[in-house]
Amino acid sequence: MSQQLWMERQKAFTGPPQLTETTTTANSRKTMARRSRTKTKLFISLISLIAFLAFVPVFAPLPSFSSHYYLSHRHRHQHRKVKPGSFEIDDDKFWKDGEHFRIIGGDLHYFRVLPQYWEDRLVRAKALGLNTIQTYVPWNLHEPQPGKLVFEGIADLVSFLKLCHKLDMLVMLRPGPYICGEWDFGGFPAWLLAIEPPLKLRSSDSAYLRLVDNWWGILLPKVTPFLYNNGGPIIMVQIENEFGSYGDDKAYLHHLVELARGHLGDEIILYTTDGGDRENLEKGTIRGDAVFSTVDFTTGSNPWPIFKLQKEFNAPGKSPPLCSEFYTGWLTHWGEKNAKTDADFTASALEQILSRNGSAVLYMVHGGTNFGFYNGANTGVDESDYKPDITSYDYDAPISESGDVENAKFNALRRVIGLHTAASLLSVPSNNGKMGYGPIQLQKTAFLFDLLDNINPADVVESENPLSMESVGQMFGFLLYISEYTPKDDKSVLLIPEVHDRAQVFTLCHSKENSRRPTHVGSIDRLSSKTLGLPNAKCASNISLFVLVENQGRVNYGSYIFDKKGILSSVFLDGRILHGWKMIPIPFHNLNEVPKINAIIQVALSRSITVSTQTGLKDKSGNVSEVPAFFTGHFFIENADQIQDTFISFSGWGKGIAVVNDFNIGRYWPSFGPQCNLYVPAPILRHGENVLVILELDYPSPELVIHSVDHPDFTCGSSKSSTIGAHLAQGWQTDQQNGAAWAEVSFRRLSMRNT
Repeated sequence: MSQQLWMERQKAFTGPPQLTETTTTANSRKTMARRSRTKTKLFISLISLIAFLAFVPVFAPLPSFSSHYYLSHRHRHQHRKVKPGSFEIDDDKFWKDGEHFRIIGGDLHYFRVLPQYWEDRLVRAKALGLNTIQTYVPWNLHEPQPGKLVFEGIADLVSFLKLCHKLDMLVMLRPGPYICGEWDFGGFPAWLLAIEPPLKLRSSDSAYLRLVDNWWGILLPKVTPFLYNNGGPIIMVQIENEFGSYGDDKAYLHHLVELARGHLGDEIILYTTDGGDRENLEKGTIRGDAVFSTVDFTTGSNPWPIFKLQKEFNAPGKSPPLCSEFYTGWLTHWGEKNAKTDADFTASALEQILSRNGSAVLYMVHGGTNFGFYNGANTGVDESDYKPDITSYDYDAPISESGDVENAKFNALRRVIGLHTAASLLSVPSNNGKMGYGPIQLQKTAFLFDLLDNINPADVVESENPLSMESVGQMFGFLLYISEYTPKDDKSVLLIPEVHDRAQVFTLCHSKENSRRPTHVGSIDRLSSKTLGLPNAKCASNISLFVLVENQGRVNYGSYIFDKKGILSSVFLDGRILHGWKMIPIPFHNLNEVPKINAIIQVALSRSITVSTQTGLKDKSGNVSEVPAFFTGHFFIENADQIQDTFISFSGWGKGIAVVNDFNIGRYWPSFGPQCNLYVPAPILRHGENVLVILELDYPSPELVIHSVDHPDFTCGSSKSSTIGAHLAQGWQTDQQNGAAWAEVSFRRLSMRNT
């Protein structure tokens, strides 16, 4: 309650009674004086007393109510008798252990930061002035396969909560089951997509709810000891995430609330987060005081009309103004310019909230990295307008991807927060050291297709028609589809109506001499034309068709999150369905999977021992082949004190994935941009020899050199690549366009002929 409103209410209750009582008493005394000036003082006093007593019953109740209100107000606000370890909402405020509390928090996701750096990033967040950390819990990280649970390493949530508690940071926990967060499939495990009949995710579908019950039955008991009322740091637990922008299944939300209460008890505050407009709040909130409704909105919007709307969706006195996602930056997709927001503009928007005792959670305070294959994706107007996120999740946050705080945004936000924080802020740590280890000479160690002999035959799946990745148990990375067809004199037209996300097409004539490896024909993706012209091949045998499909990250937001991967339709050759398929998983391990050593990477490494030069792996023309291949390089760190963060620059290369010392640091795609360099945290590195293995899908740099540098770079793209890399990319794109155009015309002619 504002001081002005408090004064107005005090005046309304206490002013008039005092004025009326004083005036009436004076008039009584004047009347009695005129009637008898000769009476004794004793008689006058007696009459005055009688007159006073006559008026008291009329006015006594109002002063009494006013005094009661004042005393009650003071008791509630200054002497709240609560037990230690209580976090409550009352009088549109947060109360921590009976004291008024304002949340100044920030999102920091433990699964995007190496555990060795958790404390470093939390200390920096605390130095910014934050008192609360908000984090999602991604189901797919902790249960990558049905019943196979992972709660160690980067998935060690319990250790992260203990560390927050040690640093006196409160926690707002967001356990989903759906989290969005620019994370693959919005945190849902991909194996949910393989269940038949298909689940109705984010709904009261009984089959889906049984799986949620089981997951939360594992997760919530783990975090219960860390609730604030149990002596831990967790002050609030979120139900779902921005559900109002997706659906309006209230039965689903009520089920989650009942499930959470069953595990967590009645004292913890449950909350929802929805966009700050009426439609989203109508659909995504639960009326009453069982669940606290919070809002998020575009940075720079006037927050107070939105906070006024927020109050309509909370019980009276139960709506402290809280923006649970105050955006400090924004996400970036491949092919876009790197997202940046102005530091002073962001700080000014935060000031609008804090200056009137509002609360806010910075999304993000520290973004981190989408290591492995866990980046998410978005769609535009339809499902084909697919936009995968880059590996970096820097988010232009005040604490950068590598932990840097010496920047304008950190300083501007810290100044604003400092104005609204009673306690002195911690001193700001200096940036961590970074090291560029120089050029790394790579050696081609194996073509991808040469390693297929190492695949376990039991892992090969056969089917009349192509199956999705999820259906064959390959949740991330790559799946190779193999079929065959009879050649003809004219060129053939290949059509794949639905492929998620990017398919590289190869052919192989087994009867030709020196035909050991498939020949690259072109690519099809969900953004481009779905047809491709296959070259005329005089082959005495059937021609093998290879389609290597890359999962570039599942959609994490909106109505298209049911994003299966692989070939999702029939495949047509010259207008006829092509039957008889083999599907071979390419087993790259993800961020949290065991065993820690990747079998296919180890085979690629073993080849490097016997291949001393790259000549044996060149094609007949002497040019480095574009066929997907593994490249391996080594770099040395002479002294242990030289182990520092670094970045691997892929400028001049095409597209692929990179592994450093058996750790999947993510995807690179500098030809498309904007990210040129991948972040390599120091804990991944080691004293002595370090090993880099990459799978290049399109075209390597002719020099086969990659550089370790000491800085990030988000300036790559088809127009920003090196001259050679840009030329190769342009030539590849031209071939694609010409081939696709020719194939489209041919397919239309075939269709008309068949009609």
